[in-house]
Amino acid sequence: MKSKKITVETLVPLPVEKVWQLWTNPEHIKKWNFATPQWHTPSAENDLKESGKFNYRMEAKDGSQGFDFTGEYQEVEPHRLIRYRMDDGREVSIHFKPVENATFIEETFDPEQENSIQQQREGWQAILENFRKYAESND
Repeated sequence: MKSKKITVETLVPLPVEKVWQLWTNPEHIKKWNFATPQWHTPSAENDLKESGKFNYRMEAKDGSQGFDFTGEYQEVEPHRLIRYRMDDGREVSIHFKPVENATFIEETFDPEQENSIQQQREGWQAILENFRKYAESND
């Protein structure tokens, strides 16, 4: 049985072109892609095109644990949509919607089986909020 998808969202007070650049450029990804201050992303590779692959290394700053967040892009519509499949088979879609001088981001993903839906929603929302804060500081 397939679990219900999880959606997280935020509003970034920047135009979609700027938001897209901050979201997709590996140098920027390394600066916002973590759920808590105890974690970081020391490396990021991103081949943003259909069938392109990505690999973001996520690690605890104390070196106690880490993992590669990897997958392949299924669909890329610049400034509008990114769809990808993680290497474990789960699917993710990210919609970027211009709203006046801001960008609404809606990210929907298949849950994994290890952590509760609530934990997963909170973790992905925390990363999205880190992105929003980072984007605001790069205006």
